[in-house]
Amino acid sequence: MMNGLFISFEGIDGAGKSTHIAALAEAFKARGRTVTLTREPGGTPLAEKLRALILNDSMDALTEALLIFAARRDHLTTVIAPALARGEVVLCDRFTDATFAYQGGGRGFDLEVLSKLELWAQDIQGLGNGFLQELGKKGEAAAILQPDLTVWFDLPPEEAAQRLVGARVPDKFESQPVEFFRRVVEGYADRMRGDSSRFARIDSSPPRELVWASVYQVFADKGWLP
Repeated sequence: MMNGLFISFEGIDGAGKSTHIAALAEAFKARGRTVTLTREPGGTPLAEKLRALILNDSMDALTEALLIFAARRDHLTTVIAPALARGEVVLCDRFTDATFAYQGGGRGFDLEVLSKLELWAQDIQGLGNGFLQELGKKGEAAAILQPDLTVWFDLPPEEAAQRLVGARVPDKFESQPVEFFRRVVEGYADRMRGDSSRFARIDSSPPRELVWASVYQVFADKGWLP
């Protein structure tokens, strides 16, 4: 069986994540890989219900963080860990880095609390024996489950806002002012500085085909695509 790959895609809305996730899924399928395409918050029936609350209902920052990690835990145990144990490629539109960027950077919520929730929700030992066996030595060395690679689509908030004009009715995060998204971008930068080997930063300002070429090159360099 091929080893599972867990890849997350990060960036503010308008940065182009969705387009390139779909293209990457097709590239892996063309190589004969089974792909699980999912998102956060969401990815399971329970997590999608929590997503609707998180994106639309008013709540304090701790309540918001607790709901996000509750959704993530269900997503991990129900979808992500089983898919990785089967040797699939999991492509996830946002994961924990988004929580540190949006709730930590954007909202200014306590990063130590988020780190504690991250440890609890992503505890590898609680994800099942089949998953641990598939991970092998990596499972023994790691305390929490993180993506094998995080692709961060970095785009100035002003450009992202222009791309989203008239695209859809904004949720409570999308309707935040530009300054909020500047803090979110800095939150992503902080996460990358703390775990640089896991991140691939993509400048998503150029035309779509050039951005895709940069994305593809990252995976070719790792030997995951030809």
